[in-house]
Amino acid sequence: MAGELAWLALVFAHGLLPYALAVNRGDFPPNFLFGTSTSAYQIEGAYLEGNRGLSNWDVFAHKKGTIEDGSNGDTADDHYHRYMEDIELIHSLGVNSYRFSIAWTRILPRGRFGHINPDGVAFYDALIDALLQKGIEPFVTICHYDIPQELETRYGGWLSPEIQKDFGYFADACFKMFGDRVKFWTTFNQPNLFIKFSYMDGWYPPGRCSQPFGNCAFGNSSIEPYIAGHNMILSHATAVSIYKRRKGADVRGYFVWSLLDDFEWTSGYTLRFGLYHVDFETLKRTPKLSAKWYRDFLKGSLPGAWLQDDDYSQLQKYSA
Repeated sequence: MAGELAWLALVFAHGLLPYALAVNRGDFPPNFLFGTSTSAYQIEGAYLEGNRGLSNWDVFAHKKGTIEDGSNGDTADDHYHRYMEDIELIHSLGVNSYRFSIAWTRILPRGRFGHINPDGVAFYDALIDALLQKGIEPFVTICHYDIPQELETRYGGWLSPEIQKDFGYFADACFKMFGDRVKFWTTFNQPNLFIKFSYMDGWYPPGRCSQPFGNCAFGNSSIEPYIAGHNMILSHATAVSIYKRRKGADVRGYFVWSLLDDFEWTSGYTLRFGLYHVDFETLKRTPKLSAKWYRDFLKGSLPGAWLQDDDYSQLQKYSA
């Protein structure tokens, strides 16, 4: 609730309400894509199911002191078992697209040093097919901060040029297995922040840094961010080259972050950005005010009508 009320307070304080209420679905082209988004580690849970391998975040989040509230993503939103319920939530909003990431360790538990996992492929096949059956266009992020721990242990993850081979192998596998239905791909989510938080500040795995940026056991904040960034850029180029040999893509759209309250990295479950409130004891999903606004916006409802709606008072308690 606090987050959304703070947003409303800022709108009023800065005289932005007329502009906020003036935004209408009709202001955008008919083929403009509106969606919502998630990432695998933050919502899937089931970290030991379906022959999934361990990721860098599985290992990092289990280390004492790395996560603000001492939690981890072992269960998260349990999306792995509840994805059909979550697709119904997406569909109820009226969006026409959904961005999610593929857990590298569900497809390749050990990177290119092992085999493709059929259980992981089956999960994403089912997810993609269910989205398409509801008329929702799938957008896939290939890597949203998580990599197989095997790659970190073997050669240092993003600090080694070997990761370029692994990322290319993973991207190619995804294109082959899901490319007949997925038209839109993103290689990395916010790579600049990931590099900074992982190799300069030491907040994200592998938790490497040096003074004066942080107090980590290992790392060099002056050099390693550039090495990791270099390898990530070349990994992106590798994936793009592979994809261009297959097809091209033209992406135009807007995705709300996030569909659900989730495991918010080093903040654990203390921050909530979802359109749907999640009770992490029961895993019950309840729409927030923001979900209602987004749904009404996509329907083309009159601006401001949602503020007077009877549901407004009921939804406020789920707005944080």
